[in-house]
Amino acid sequence: MTLAAAVPPYSRERSGDNLGWWRNGVIYQVYVRSFQDSDGDGVGDLGGVRARLPYLRSLGVDGIWLNPFYASPQHDHGYDVSDHMAVHHEYGDLLAFDRLVHDAHRLDIKVIVDVVPNHCSIEHPWFTAAVAAGPGSPERLRFHFADGAGEHGELPPNNWRSIFGGPAWRRISEPDGSPGQWYLHTFAPEQADFNWRHPEVADHFEQVLRFWLDRGVDGLRIDVAHGLHKRDGLPDHEFAIDDELTGDPVNPYAWNQPEVHDVWRRWRAVAEEYTDLTGRERVLVGEVGVLDAGELASYQRPDELHQSFFFEFLRAPWSAESLSQVIDRGLGTVAAHDSPVAWVLNNHDMPRSVTRYAGGAPGFDAGDVDLGLTRGRAAALLMLALPGSVYIYQGEELGLPEVTDLPDDVLTDPMFHRTGGARRGRDGCRVPLPWESGHDAFGFSPSGGHAPTWLPQPEWFAHYSADRQLESGESMLQLYREAIALRHRVPALSSGDFRWLPTESGVLGFSRGDGFACIVNFSPRPVCAPRGARLLLGSDPGVGEKLPPDSAAWFLLEEMS
Repeated sequence: MTLAAAVPPYSRERSGDNLGWWRNGVIYQVYVRSFQDSDGDGVGDLGGVRARLPYLRSLGVDGIWLNPFYASPQHDHGYDVSDHMAVHHEYGDLLAFDRLVHDAHRLDIKVIVDVVPNHCSIEHPWFTAAVAAGPGSPERLRFHFADGAGEHGELPPNNWRSIFGGPAWRRISEPDGSPGQWYLHTFAPEQADFNWRHPEVADHFEQVLRFWLDRGVDGLRIDVAHGLHKRDGLPDHEFAIDDELTGDPVNPYAWNQPEVHDVWRRWRAVAEEYTDLTGRERVLVGEVGVLDAGELASYQRPDELHQSFFFEFLRAPWSAESLSQVIDRGLGTVAAHDSPVAWVLNNHDMPRSVTRYAGGAPGFDAGDVDLGLTRGRAAALLMLALPGSVYIYQGEELGLPEVTDLPDDVLTDPMFHRTGGARRGRDGCRVPLPWESGHDAFGFSPSGGHAPTWLPQPEWFAHYSADRQLESGESMLQLYREAIALRHRVPALSSGDFRWLPTESGVLGFSRGDGFACIVNFSPRPVCAPRGARLLLGSDPGVGEKLPPDSAAWFLLEEMS
């Protein structure tokens, strides 16, 4: 029996499906390289995503977000783009992409693609032309080239640090072979930052947007949306720390410049143009790395981004007090401009929540995995009960822990190499998924695949495989399926209503709409369920008249207190 056929997809009725679909949507993040390999080379691809669409349909998601699949030397696995309008050969081609979009839409699944406007690969034609053209050329003005400091230009132009470690500058050899200018790279040296003050850069990315919108995508996730513009003159950062670890993510001269909002106004106008022409809303979702929720909300004005990921929720420790404060900040600031909060527990850049909640960490140990899974189940019900949209990272629905003990010689993340191993990097959450426990590569690659998976899968992945979880009524996968189905079916969960309920210490409770309540027990003792409540779904088999520690439950209440 195939995974698609194991449990038939539920039916759902929706109105206004093409307008506002994202406001209460459940979006599944697909890290293409690690999702499904269709040709046996050990690397996931677009054909693999297309083959697993029935699984995603049965999970109940409203859309998928595809991490970059563009032409790239893969120094940062697709975030170093050499052609924003072509598909990397390992992932397929444009025909494979078109087929994927067609089949996704046929299954009522929207498609969001990742766009990377802050930087490009040093193998991008614009950058190679800039190096060849020499100092002062028009080609170099598309990037941040500058003469070095020091007597012979041997020092970086300023003291900015790369997010991936070390200086944010690399010196080139000029066409005549002499030591030359430096270029800015706020991430890896293979990723040169665009100069967004140059009009050709803005024009180029409008062309990129239209290219993918013309191919039918429903939205774009924007990488480093608070970046792009740098402070004019590129001044030194007064509080930069001169070490070899990661740079300051809130460098006030490298991030969050006022001019970046003009970019999103222009992009929003393009998105609205396509919405008006086709009747299908095209959505802009930002990765905005600012720490203040009020500042994050400023990116979600009616004429800018539709929404931005609310990373405070992901970073919050497991406690009722911390999470209630984070939820209040999200609903009170980010949602203030009639833009719903985009809740997220996991993504391709962070250790998996099961391991975080277990007290584990990459390069150390996995922590108490049973505790992490218990809390991860409760966190899922908490997140899926909140007003707004939800983004699920692939494998989250399987309860996958982080692979914390990958050998150093298989690690590929530039963060690991740039920091001399001081940062383990993000490979542990990117290990290819386990689909079928009894197959080679756990079903990630087709039978008889000729190559190992690009990152090794641990043997214990078999316990988390999708086929095993579909056979268990109490698995994490079944919990996500049931919760997402209820999210679509219970009218209160489609409303914007939210009200905190009075609870005892260590317990978090809130109501939505007419008679729905979510209760989460963070305390070390069992707590009573609401009086007169009917249980809809519990994260723990022991949920009934009481909620065990680290559990959550959804209820229908006859009378709201």
